[in-house]
Amino acid sequence: MKNTKEIYPFTAIVGQDSMKKALILNVINPSLGGVLIRGEKGTAKSTAVRALAELLPEKSQVEGCIFGCDPKNKSNICIECGKKIEKNEVLKEKKEKMRVVDLPVSATEDRVVGTLDIEYAIKNGEKKFEPGILANANRNILYVDEVNLLDDHVVDVLLDSAAMGVNTIEREGVSLSHPAKFILVGTMNPEEGDLRPQLLDRFGMVVDVIGERDSEKRVQVIKRRLEYENNNESFILSYEEEQKKLRDKIVKAKDILKEVTFDEKILQMAATISIEMDVDGHRADISMIKTAMTIAALNGRKNVTSEDMIESAKLTLPHRMRKKPFEEGVMNFSKIEEIINEIAIA
Repeated sequence: MKNTKEIYPFTAIVGQDSMKKALILNVINPSLGGVLIRGEKGTAKSTAVRALAELLPEKSQVEGCIFGCDPKNKSNICIECGKKIEKNEVLKEKKEKMRVVDLPVSATEDRVVGTLDIEYAIKNGEKKFEPGILANANRNILYVDEVNLLDDHVVDVLLDSAAMGVNTIEREGVSLSHPAKFILVGTMNPEEGDLRPQLLDRFGMVVDVIGERDSEKRVQVIKRRLEYENNNESFILSYEEEQKKLRDKIVKAKDILKEVTFDEKILQMAATISIEMDVDGHRADISMIKTAMTIAALNGRKNVTSEDMIESAKLTLPHRMRKKPFEEGVMNFSKIEEIINEIAIA
């Protein structure tokens, strides 16, 4: 197991602001639907995901539970924890850091969802479950590198579980469900092929990353990496204050999110943008609102503003647009800003 002291600090990552913001927003509000990070290799995608998990505070979970159930959330627990509660047993708690659970490209459906021993169920009249990756991912970060190279059916299963927060295994008329609430982070290099539009639309956000083109920032990347490799303990310690500030900001935003509200104009903005930009379905509208609420919480506010909506649109719309609004693969946001500003002053 990797020593957590060796993990590069999240706040030491130079640039890549959209990627970092998208990851933070999904941690504050796991219901946002995850993020797909598209871009070339060597742009700190994997580093950012692992660094974010290390940054976050410890969470309470039921000791000995393979799903890491939250003892304070009785509405989303596994069958075994539920049985203990029915018997008035006390759920023993322990503290643990959020983990990054990797899903390899070669993973089969059984490896992802888990397996049921049908022969055992028939002979003994009870279910025997072999947990899969989704069981380990519950209340953690599920990281899928090169998600575009996964079998489409496996991607479907992942996105269904991410949306529902539950994984259901069915074999020969026997079924079992368990909690599978995780933050889904996928990465891909577009040059190696894209996801089908139906699957792309299921990700709450998509961000595109490229290597830094500013020479000063590239120098910073080199300097920090070399300092880290020379003495990682000293380097990590030098960022501890910044890490604590961001950690506290995330914890505060989680609390504020419960109280964030918006007015009718915000709803009108989301609906009008989706109509004018010819976006299919209603997923984009809902995703835009939820993301804007989370941005407001991150900024310490309890009301959604038009600025939050503009920032939200940049994260939630590009992958849901039809090809015609694109110009050389880059979306022109001037029309979106115009719609939001018109409604804001109306």
